[in-house]
Amino acid sequence: MTPLSFLNEGTRARITRVTGGRSVLAKLMAIGLVPGSELKVIRNQMAGPLIVAVGDTQLALGRGLAMKILVEVE
Repeated sequence: MTPLSFLNEGTRARITRVTGGRSVLAKLMAIGLVPGSELKVIRNQMAGPLIVAVGDTQLALGRGLAMKILVEVE
């Protein structure tokens, strides 16, 4: 498992685990990022937000939040 923030642009992955408390999990659930979700990294320039695509939706995630999302690369 790798933190989402470490993936390169264009990489597809599946969320396997979310670290952090209930508030982190609730926030991610509210935007559709739950364990089992498939996503694609659109932008990761190691500065600023990470942009991911989940289905037809693009989401911007802060670096701290992206570090708490553990993924498996497909």
